[in-house]
Amino acid sequence: MFAYGQLNRIPSTLMRGGTSKGLILRSVDLPKSPILRDQIILKIFGNGNSQIDGIGGGTSLTSKLALVGPPAHPDAHINYTFGQVSLEKMVIDYKVTCGNMASAVGLYAAEEGYVNLEEPLTSVRIFNTNTDRMIEVQIPVKDGQIQYDGDFYIAGVSGTASRIMVNFLDAGGTFTGKTLPTGNTIDTIQLEDGREFSVSIIDTANIVVFIGAEALGLTGTELSSDINGNPTLMATLEEIRVKAGIKIGVIDRADHVTPTTHALPKIAMVSPVRIYDTENGTKVTEQEIDIVARYISMGSLHRAFAVSGAIALGSAVKIPGTIPNQMVLSNEGGVRIGHPTGTIYVEVQAEKAGEEWNVIRGGIGRTARRLMDGYAYVPTSVLSGEIS
Repeated sequence: MFAYGQLNRIPSTLMRGGTSKGLILRSVDLPKSPILRDQIILKIFGNGNSQIDGIGGGTSLTSKLALVGPPAHPDAHINYTFGQVSLEKMVIDYKVTCGNMASAVGLYAAEEGYVNLEEPLTSVRIFNTNTDRMIEVQIPVKDGQIQYDGDFYIAGVSGTASRIMVNFLDAGGTFTGKTLPTGNTIDTIQLEDGREFSVSIIDTANIVVFIGAEALGLTGTELSSDINGNPTLMATLEEIRVKAGIKIGVIDRADHVTPTTHALPKIAMVSPVRIYDTENGTKVTEQEIDIVARYISMGSLHRAFAVSGAIALGSAVKIPGTIPNQMVLSNEGGVRIGHPTGTIYVEVQAEKAGEEWNVIRGGIGRTARRLMDGYAYVPTSVLSGEIS
């Protein structure tokens, strides 16, 4: 961090990873105090829903943070701490992770020399401090250079690029220690008004509560206007999410929880395959997918599907008896997920050990791109706690 008159400037890199966009900051350039560090980061992103006084785009997908630095694990090349910047309050949620931004961190590490380039794939081992787990990101390399151009396409991002594989290793029980936090493939959540819903809670890469769309009176193919514009539905989903979080111990009480202050658990609606129109006006056919899903992120529909959420859904499909497992014709091979803007493909290797399920690996293809390098400027008053 460098003084620049009455401003402090912080070296920053803006990157897209998958269907997310976020800021990569080196921990060495920030104060050691977590309080001061977060005050600076919040000022960089901007305050309030519009985030007009910062770089945040006013959405959960563009308010993401990656803190990087030398590895704390002997087998890793780089440390990665993910932060979800709240759109409502002056807080950053570090009790969650992001696979999309992991693809950006892997590319950043390769570009910045954290790892020696090897052909045809350079494996970047990332120690994710949010989960204390390793993520392996594979970067295509040819003739000693990172390969940026390619024919790999992901829904929600225009154009094509080279494929970057993001592999979550030993991903089961990331936050609670158990792939099935309650030990059950299906649990019942009772709401305050007496309604009961069956859910499957899966802790793999992230904690996700899966509920059948039909139980909510939906087909499962609804788009953002149908879901975000339905306050009754969103309130029901939020109450289910919070009560599930309390049930497994990641939320202590409901009265101080909002979608933007407590990111975990996530919640997703699933349904059997059927043809549907996407947000882009294209069609997804039954032959292209194995399951339809809608993922809620920070109180609104995710335009695509989160990487960590896809790993969790792929794991649920592999475990007999879960709600997603009951909706697929076969749980062999990879899982093709139909989401609001297209499809996403995930590979999960899971095996049962006694009464537990181990998720050995969950992998997914992404693309990533460095968008901008430079300095973020923050008033010196922020360092004295006078943030506004």
